Amino acid sequence: MVKTWSADNPKAALMTRKRELIVSAALQIFLENGYAESSVNRIAAEAGVSIKTLYRHFESKDDLFSAVMHAACESAGDESTTTHQLLSGQPNLPSWFNEAPVIALPIAGAEYLQHVLSEKQLALYRVVTRDAHRFPELGRRYQEEVTGKRDAVFASYLDKWVPTTHWKVADKRGAAVVFAALLTAGMLNETLHGSKVPSEDELAKQADAATNRMLGLLEAGLL
Repeated sequence: MVKTWSADNPKAALMTRKRELIVSAALQIFLENGYAESSVNRIAAEAGVSIKTLYRHFESKDDLFSAVMHAACESAGDESTTTHQLLSGQPNLPSWFNEAPVIALPIAGAEYLQHVLSEKQLALYRVVTRDAHRFPELGRRYQEEVTGKRDAVFASYLDKWVPTTHWKVADKRGAAVVFAALLTAGMLNETLHGSKVPSEDELAKQADAATNRMLGLLEAGLL
């Protein structure tokens, strides 16, 4: 366990900086080499810290990978702050959260696509899909850090709007999964395999089409 100091203690800033260096090095190495082929010794060396220091901050390689996934989601704030808030499940909810579904869903969808199809997120997805069968904990942590938090926020959005729309939604988390699937249908595989890089207009059209299908399912009470 890492010892903590008050915010004005110089050691607190030093420990924070070391943690940031470790996560940054781990992110680069994990994305370049995959989970299985990345050693904590190399990560520590790349970060310029001892292996003892690394384990002061992170209990295990799995724990470090969780921090890497969280950092990868945070970095999306440079591209879309609302998407970062959606994925990280922070109390500061995305700007579209208080908008009616017909307005909110296309915005949320386009932002989600911009995030999930970014180079860093695609690389992270490749790492997880490549190694999760050998390391089940990897897949579980990916679900917790990325998709689980995203789905929780969308489920909360439905909680807010179901009374107004009078939709009957049996499984709000399941509805979040369905919306994500509608958004990425076709486009994720094309981008993941490098056959196409969608334009902003194409992302917006995909989000609009997914929204129309999602609203149809919601209004029909099929979720």
